[in-house]
Amino acid sequence: MHLHSNYAKINALALTLRKRVISVRNILVTNALPYANGPIHMGHLLGYIQADIWVRAMRAMGHEVTYVCADDAHGTAIMLRAEANGISPEAQIANVQKEHIRDFDGFGVHFDHYDSTNSDENKARSEEIYIKNREAGNIAIRPVTQLFDPEKSMFLSDRFIKGTCPKCKSEDQYGDSCEVCGTTYNATELLNPRSTLSGATPVEKSSDHYFFKLPNFAEYLQKWTRDEGRLPVSIANKLDEWFENGLNDWDISRDAPYFGFEIPDAPNKYFYVWVDAPIGYMSSFENYIKTKRPELSFDDYWKKDSKNEVYHFIGKDIVYFHALFWPAMLEGANYRTPTGLFVNGFLTVNGQKMSKSRGTFIKAETYLQHLNPEYLRYYFASKLSDKVEDSDLNLDDFVQKVNSDLVGKVVNIASRCAKFINSNFNNSLSATCAEPELVQSFIDAGASIAQSYEAREFSTAIREIMALADRANQYIDEKKPWALAKQEGQEQQVHDVCSVGINLFRQLAVYLAPVLPTLATQVQDFLKLESFDFASGKTVLVAHEIAQFQPLMQRVDPKAVAAMVDASKESLAAATPAKAEKKTEKAKEKKPEAKVGEAEIITIDDFIKVDLRVAEVLEAATVEGSDKLLQLTLNVGEVEPRNVFSGIREFYKPEDLTGKLVVMVANLAPRKMRFGISNGMVLAAGNGDGVWVISPESGAKPGDKVS
Repeated sequence: MHLHSNYAKINALALTLRKRVISVRNILVTNALPYANGPIHMGHLLGYIQADIWVRAMRAMGHEVTYVCADDAHGTAIMLRAEANGISPEAQIANVQKEHIRDFDGFGVHFDHYDSTNSDENKARSEEIYIKNREAGNIAIRPVTQLFDPEKSMFLSDRFIKGTCPKCKSEDQYGDSCEVCGTTYNATELLNPRSTLSGATPVEKSSDHYFFKLPNFAEYLQKWTRDEGRLPVSIANKLDEWFENGLNDWDISRDAPYFGFEIPDAPNKYFYVWVDAPIGYMSSFENYIKTKRPELSFDDYWKKDSKNEVYHFIGKDIVYFHALFWPAMLEGANYRTPTGLFVNGFLTVNGQKMSKSRGTFIKAETYLQHLNPEYLRYYFASKLSDKVEDSDLNLDDFVQKVNSDLVGKVVNIASRCAKFINSNFNNSLSATCAEPELVQSFIDAGASIAQSYEAREFSTAIREIMALADRANQYIDEKKPWALAKQEGQEQQVHDVCSVGINLFRQLAVYLAPVLPTLATQVQDFLKLESFDFASGKTVLVAHEIAQFQPLMQRVDPKAVAAMVDASKESLAAATPAKAEKKTEKAKEKKPEAKVGEAEIITIDDFIKVDLRVAEVLEAATVEGSDKLLQLTLNVGEVEPRNVFSGIREFYKPEDLTGKLVVMVANLAPRKMRFGISNGMVLAAGNGDGVWVISPESGAKPGDKVS
């Protein structure tokens, strides 16, 4: 009785301690918002995968974590990209958003909610924060002289101005600094300036601009950036340089035309994109509550005295906005500020900056066409720490590490043990644990691994897990169940050894689950487990039924990596538009069409130059001012749709073409027409009786190559 009483006391104490340890925290996590004018690539994914792993790990520890993001959807660049594509900015950002969500899903980066900064909620929240800061005396208005494009009727930011450097006289330099001599200057100081948008000579023009008085928050920010855990120390040290130089007012307005939110009480003045972009964290969370989680409270996370935690995962290139402007705006509007900023470095590939010519500027989409996304999640995890350091994706090391660690060490344990359990022991593990101390040591390691995850020391966690995997394989190598199985009377020994092996494998899979969520789901199904969080791994599986083993992960094929690199080169080459024809070039005399069999003979090399692709007609519309043309918006399997003008109006109504599959020349030089730019050509067959657009059989998909 005495012994039983002691056990009861110990169990009660253990339960109390566990409850204390698992004090549930409410956490809101965001990622930097990807810009809505281009695809997700490897450099982006580093930060998103890091955040997703952390979110999954914190959930595995029992915490309540909400994970939101959005597309950063405003600005001049998006307005101009939409114009070049012949579509509205709204259509532009909607198309890109679909691509971004597809790519994130492909890599297992699963946001609870993915929004856009171009939303009613973000508009209302941006206006509110602006007005509160205006009422608090944090907004100033004063005239600014800028260069103005008289043809486009718009003010030009530095990136849209080129000219001759005023110091070294180098030509073709941007409006803020010279790439040759390194001199910085104002755009108005450039010699022979020209607009990159129209080629026109810009003129100086004055306009009232709206400024956020950042110096009002200098003292507050100096303290805020040094608060414990708020920022990495290296970043806080860097910010000290800005404080020493003195903070300047921040220009938060842009003149029309601009795609964004109009500033209240300021007609034709728009919020600079970096005003409403971080407010998108708040509005995305707000929309998540409205659409999916009405039981949550916005104020519980964003009110001034909130005890909940808010973290932003960002790249080091946008620290200035997140560590100075963002907390100052929030403080000025009487909102809470982030609990912490988690900052990652840049990504290099094979030790160098990502290169289009070398094929190492790899899009997420291209990677997913060739390789398992969990390979990359694991490789990044093995590199990442809480330091603001650049990471390198060495493709040879990538192949070796994934094959050695995941296939050779982890998955190998299951394949070595499961076949005996499945075939010899009716899919059931042994009724007793033959190595309780060994299994318990794996369970006990969970506390340290969880701690490493929480501290974002993923590389440390991976090293600990792989050390356990080495021990598991050593145990199996020593016991040699395959040899025991051949000896009469050793059945129980085989059963015990393989059951221990499966238990060790289960622990490894639980610890790797934040990094490898797909593998974790497969293992959970294989082991027939109801739960796969960290707490679930504290039990030992005895007399437990498992499913028939299925292969879990294949080795990385170096040929697939090479194909991915080659595809990156090809896709980029295909996407590079040829130089537009000079206006001064005389139109070539139209030759009569050759009869069948009379056309000029070409070689296969000539034919290969033509990139024919299947395209889906998303939209078709008549062209004002032309009785021959239809304007087609085509999905060619790229991030953005193509705008093509086709002279088929006489033969087709727009509604006849919408949703239709067609064939187009994808690598034709873009043609500038008075109605816009035509980026490709739709193929059609014709005779004296009419014209018929060429359409592939159903089953073909947009982007498929025609050969």
